[in-house]
Amino acid sequence: MRELLLELILCSHGHRRGTTHVRRSQTPCEMSDSEDDDIPQLSSHTLAALQEFYAEQKQTINPGGDDKYNVGVIEENWQLSQFWYSQDTALRLAQEAINAVGEGGRIACVSAPSVYQKLRELRREDISVYIFEYDRRFAIYGDEFIFYDYNNPLDLPEGVAPHSFDIVVADPPYLSEECLRKTSETIQFLTQGKILLCTGAIMEEQAAQLLGVKVCKFIPEHSRNLANEFRCYTNYDSGLDCET
Repeated sequence: MRELLLELILCSHGHRRGTTHVRRSQTPCEMSDSEDDDIPQLSSHTLAALQEFYAEQKQTINPGGDDKYNVGVIEENWQLSQFWYSQDTALRLAQEAINAVGEGGRIACVSAPSVYQKLRELRREDISVYIFEYDRRFAIYGDEFIFYDYNNPLDLPEGVAPHSFDIVVADPPYLSEECLRKTSETIQFLTQGKILLCTGAIMEEQAAQLLGVKVCKFIPEHSRNLANEFRCYTNYDSGLDCET
């Protein structure tokens, strides 16, 4: 049973991350001849791979210290349609949000965890930032994490008051009319007025209809290149229309 467990762990790790590949035809461990000793004997290669897996899992689940807010410290989960922004894009969007709200402002990051992380990495104590996110790994950020499922756009904690944020930065997880429409309900509930939306270029018409936003000159980039063209949209005069 332990042999099977180890094999499954290692195979799962290799499939998800692409760094360690163990074929099922390989034997990752050998049992001792002694019936009293059920501890699996690992090959040096397998042991190293297993140690790497546990180290990465520990950091993914509970990153800390100076790395806690680094973009990418929590790995993308493609099954949740997660694709993190590049460092430059995350910084540009974070700075735009800060400039939009000013001192004492409140920022909501809806399905945009890398913007939240960059905002916190900048260590601006004069602003309040909250992350609305489905992925509970981001609960490491404590009271600033608010569980959010776009399928239930207004199912929010009682402490989240309507129109309580100066700006909402949102990146709906899927390029579909349904996802954008439901996320828009959340955006309109949270914002006092300003909206910074990041989504595919193919959603421009729907975004304008639902939120009254216009496409910006700035083109966001992701740490992993995406096939779909991505754009930023705002409903106010933003610095994202300035040439860089």
